[in-house]
Amino acid sequence: MGEYKFQSIKVYQLGLDYVDMIYNLKNNFPRNERYNLSSQLIRSATSIVLNIAEGSTGQTDKELFRFLRIALRSYIETVAGIDLIQRREYLSENDLIEVRKIGKILFYWILNLQQTLNS
Repeated sequence: MGEYKFQSIKVYQLGLDYVDMIYNLKNNFPRNERYNLSSQLIRSATSIVLNIAEGSTGQTDKELFRFLRIALRSYIETVAGIDLIQRREYLSENDLIEVRKIGKILFYWILNLQQTLNS
């Protein structure tokens, strides 16, 4: 990887790791959630990296900032999805520790990148 600028950005790389973790979570869902919560969670996690990529190819920092804001919203959507997973007891709190930890790091990295653009 590395043909495009966004592929070398650390926050993009961490976003890819986060998407992989979300995909792994879905394997433990009951069959009836395969096309509901599972699908929504995967779409929102995927949206994070897609928005980082799309924003990085823009012409201005303002445009990148806008796409990072969308990526953050998508991240928050995954947090809500993970909360639902735990609440419905599809996975235990212990099963979700690592994805929550990586997600929080991703959240702060995106915020830090936004702050860098604003300064």
